[in-house]
Amino acid sequence: MQRLWRHASAFAFTLGGAAFLPGPASAQLPRPWQMGMQTAHSPVQARIQSLHDLVLWIITLITLFVGALLVYVLLRYNAQRNPVPGRTTHHTTLEVAWTVVPVLILAIIVFPSFRLVYYEDRTANADLTVKVTGHQWYWEFAYPDQGNIDFTSYIVKDADLKPGEPRLLTVDNPLVVPAGKNIRVLTTSSDVIHSFFIPSLGVQRYAIPGQTIETWFRADRAGEYHGECNQICGANHSFMPIVIKAVSPEEFQAWVKTAKTKFAAVPPADPSRYAAVDAAAQVQ
Repeated sequence: MQRLWRHASAFAFTLGGAAFLPGPASAQLPRPWQMGMQTAHSPVQARIQSLHDLVLWIITLITLFVGALLVYVLLRYNAQRNPVPGRTTHHTTLEVAWTVVPVLILAIIVFPSFRLVYYEDRTANADLTVKVTGHQWYWEFAYPDQGNIDFTSYIVKDADLKPGEPRLLTVDNPLVVPAGKNIRVLTTSSDVIHSFFIPSLGVQRYAIPGQTIETWFRADRAGEYHGECNQICGANHSFMPIVIKAVSPEEFQAWVKTAKTKFAAVPPADPSRYAAVDAAAQVQ
């Protein structure tokens, strides 16, 4: 029994330790058994994690206080120690305390929450604007201030994956942006509601038909950042990955020149290109 307990303890410690170890700069993918958020690679995500940590401390202290209070009440006011029940029905100090204290706690939470909401809403100094359109079931990216570059981004099927490419998270045409620059994102949809979600960059905006919704991000380092549509949008909802490739400003300008030629000759998007992917085969 002791041996089994040692093995179980070691296994739990390994999982727990792996979940809370800081990831390397290039780790923009979730790790197996990860419990915390992905490593922040943008100022927006850093603020999201800061607010998360603040709220986590607050609810932890509240939970410990309520638990201790329950234990105290169970021990202090049980039937053995109090055979005759008390008849106290009102206590002015307690009434004021349990009204004022929750209000103060909410105030501590609400002000940084509002600051974060307004911070991630939009940027006044955008270096680049990207229009993101959700389709069933692929993404379309347009660069209105870069010669109206427009292209589609589809999932890469299992059979076409190269060694090292993550399954269900690889696309044929990533969204290329310059690292260290403020990127304005305008989301919309051509059919149903989608959601543009990149965890490590702190980006999550709905793409709604007939509406244009704004947000922004700044990738602090060059690399690939992975996300997915996280709004159920139909049968192939799980096959709408997002890849943002952040490169140096010089590499981005070189890519723009190539993209103007590459995507000018691309025919209109074919919705059936990967819509007919056999879901059962993808899961195997």
